[in-house]
Parts: sequence; structure tokens; C-alpha cells
Amino acid sequence: MGFLSYFRFKKLKREEVVNSIIKLEKEQEAIEDGIVEKTAEIEELLKKGKAEKSQEIRLLYAKKINYLKAQKQRDAQRGMYLVYNINLMNKLKDAMEDKEFYANTGKIPINKLLGDQKALAKYLNKALNLRVKEEDILTTSDDTFNEVAMQYDLNETIYGAGKNDDQLLAMFEEQDTAEQEETIAAVEESGEAGLIEKEFEETDE
Repeated sequence: MGFLSYFRFKKLKREEVVNSIIKLEKEQEAIEDGIVEKTAEIEELLKKGKAEKSQEIRLLYAKKINYLKAQKQRDAQRGMYLVYNINLMNKLKDAMEDKEFYANTGKIPINKLLGDQKALAKYLNKALNLRVKEEDILTTSDDTFNEVAMQYDLNETIYGAGKNDDQLLAMFEEQDTAEQEETIAAVEESGEAGLIEKEFEETDE
């Protein structure tokens, strides 16, 4: 029995599963629509029952409402059954797609090569050793550059201040000092002029 079941699954096509899912989904949608209609009908009967004065007609509405509620509950159970069935069908479809995907991917030459774990490990170790070796060369060279650079002193003739440079720097400093003194003198003069003008104004008064 187990072998026959396996053989049936093996012969099963994805399109057949998809068609079954579509059919079940249509049934589920029809049930959902029916539940919505019954809910609306129940609400309408409840309104009529509240507005009705006759006890006999109220009883009639009550029996209709209870019958519709029972049908709605039955439909909801059927809908849940279909949802569960659809979920299982989708799992089966996913499994079939996975089987096809991994089977096709495994046929790629490079994937078959990856199946040889011993050869792969040997290759990876060699690749890693080469990488470490080349990285060590770079870091050692970088250290050498840094050591040599630390021993280097700046050429004062090029980067330092010579005799002529010092004279110009001194002149710049004297110019800055002279400008500052002129600014201070101008401020003082403006202050004195303000005082004299104020004295003139007071005299005129």
C-alpha cells in the first residue's frame, strides 16, 4: 500500500494540484458569500421581529432566524474544512516545487562539484592559506612604510622658515601691530571728538 501511494504521488503533476486548489477556493468563496447573505437576512428578520406586534409572526421570524443561524454555522464549519484542505494542498504544491527546484539546481555542474566535500575542503584551505600569506605581505609592507616614515625629518630648506621668510614674517607682524595701533587711535579720537561736541552743546545752552 505504501509503495503504491508513493507511486501515485510520484506520478502526480503540479497542474493537477493547482487545479484542485482553484476548485476548492471557488467552493470556499461560494460558502463565504452564502454566510454574508444569511447574516444580512438574519439582521433584516431581527428588525422586522422587533417592529412586529403579532406574537405568531414574531415566532415565525424567530424560527427562520434560528434556522438561518444553524445553516450559517454549518457553512462556517464547511468553510473552515475547505481552508484546512486548501492549506494542505498548498503545502503539497510547495513540496513539489521545492523538489523540482532543488533537483534542477543540483544538476548544475558547479553544484555537483560542491558535492565532493574532501576536495572542497582541500581547495578552501589552500585558498585561505594564500589569502593569509598575501595579507601578511601587505601588512608587513605597511609596517615597513610606517617605520621608514617615522625616521624621516622634514627638510627645513623646503618646509621650514628660512632667513628671507623670517624677515617677511616679522614684517607681517609689524604690519598687524601698526594696524591695531591705528584702530585704537581712531577709536580714542572719536571718543574725544564726542566729548568736545558735547561740551559745545552744553555751552550753547
